[in-house]
Amino acid sequence: MDNIKVGQKGTQETTVTADKTARHLGSGGIDVFATPAMVALMEGAAMNAIDPHLPDGQSSVGININIQHLAATPLGKHVRAEAEVTAIDRRKVMFTVKAWDEHELIGEGEHTRFVIDLDRYIERLNQKL
Repeated sequence: MDNIKVGQKGTQETTVTADKTARHLGSGGIDVFATPAMVALMEGAAMNAIDPHLPDGQSSVGININIQHLAATPLGKHVRAEAEVTAIDRRKVMFTVKAWDEHELIGEGEHTRFVIDLDRYIERLNQKL
């Protein structure tokens, strides 16, 4: 965790394809970039900001997200998300997240990730089987 600092940024990009639309994901009836797909892109950007800096045996999981989807993006357009670390509280890492298409800001909000020990996490999952 010592390698994670406020101000660190991560990005992730995608192209809007049929499998990322509101119609396909069941979050609407139109072939535009779905809110769940935007959330996943924002979470990916946050992971890219911190996970490469974690020691072996650790990863992060999303525990909270509060976003607004501000504008629609049609099929075939490029979307980029950025996450910036805004605060660190022991194993909790807070971010601001934003997403843009080729024309404008399409979403923004806040996201929190929790740093986990993979062995312990998998052990707990296996107890549910």
